[in-house]
Amino acid sequence: MDIKNKTIWVTGASSGIGMELCRQLAKLDARLVLSARREESLIELAESLPGGRSRHWVMPLDLADADNLLDKVTPQLADIGPVHILINNGGISQRSLFVDTDLSVYRQLMEVNYIGTLAMTKALLPGMLERQEGMIVSISSVAGKVGSKLRTGYSGSKYAVVGFMDCLRAETAQQGIHCLTVCPGSIKTNIAINALNEHGKAQNKNDESIINGMSVERCAEDIIKAMIKGRDEIVVGKGLSALAPTIKRFFPRFFNKMSARMEYR
Repeated sequence: MDIKNKTIWVTGASSGIGMELCRQLAKLDARLVLSARREESLIELAESLPGGRSRHWVMPLDLADADNLLDKVTPQLADIGPVHILINNGGISQRSLFVDTDLSVYRQLMEVNYIGTLAMTKALLPGMLERQEGMIVSISSVAGKVGSKLRTGYSGSKYAVVGFMDCLRAETAQQGIHCLTVCPGSIKTNIAINALNEHGKAQNKNDESIINGMSVERCAEDIIKAMIKGRDEIVVGKGLSALAPTIKRFFPRFFNKMSARMEYR
């Protein structure tokens, strides 16, 4: 799909992959709807983009409040107009052992990562179907393809995103809708620092794999290339984080033994 002059709604736009996607998409002459919880950060980003706030919209949203997303998003469409592409990027990670983790943490991960994705798609897909044109991009994770220690809730929620996108792709393929699932590996963002511990609090420390991961600029470039080329699913990353799904697919027993031996703390 051509990006120029398309209206693209991006969740999780205030930092990390989402922010970099907005910067690069704006340079390609896209109009952006910027969503996240932090309105001040969104305003600062919008003002820094080509065209500023006269070309881009700021729409604060909390993906954890999925029940009210439809009521918040739908009325805005009258002012924004047709949304051609939705990028479901907002999310949160986890670093804790299953046996130690409060059940509330699992609910929070599913509400933000999975139910939030469903709610945003529910709000914007009908307009795309009416026009017989559009794209849904959902940022899952390599953790949505393979499992590892300390990520039972995060991985479960991201597996759910992959499954949802596979089903949605099948349902809408004949109606002009393209569905792209993105599975990033280790990308240099604050995802590990903000990851929830067993009590639902940010762990406030980074992972070595993230520190040594792919730059967020390169990650965004690869995602945009996949959007333009009409890809169905991509893995983005370098090293083991990018190879893990392939190793798991062709050498499952080896991968499972390797994952069990790896130490993350």
